[in-house]
Amino acid sequence: MAATPYGPKLAAYSSAQAHGGVAAADPHRLIVMLMDGALERITTARGCIARGETAEKARLLNRAVSIIGELRTSLDFKGGGQIATNLGELYDYMCRRLLKATAENRVEMLDEVSKLLHEIRTAWIAIPSEARAR
Repeated sequence: MAATPYGPKLAAYSSAQAHGGVAAADPHRLIVMLMDGALERITTARGCIARGETAEKARLLNRAVSIIGELRTSLDFKGGGQIATNLGELYDYMCRRLLKATAENRVEMLDEVSKLLHEIRTAWIAIPSEARAR
């Protein structure tokens, strides 16, 4: 793909737009944005494996692990009870699987983590707005 004079400007606009979206988002939406970010990186890393782009794959999966780590640290283990504990363990499992997928180039592990994260995202979005306010 040929470089255009708009490349850096477009990247700056996209970055500003993303930061603006974060600033305007409520906590519930921020979690969805984190999940979306992790899913996007996992999907892109899957393509990197297919193309043999190991450095980019590792960078993307490292970032996905960091994002999932942030999701884990956002859990309220005291107030969330067993659900928060189970979710924390699931996030830990996903991180381990991504790290193993990075080392072994195993797309099936990426698919497994994507599926799990999609299921959590679907459940998170289904939370009624009244419950979100609590």
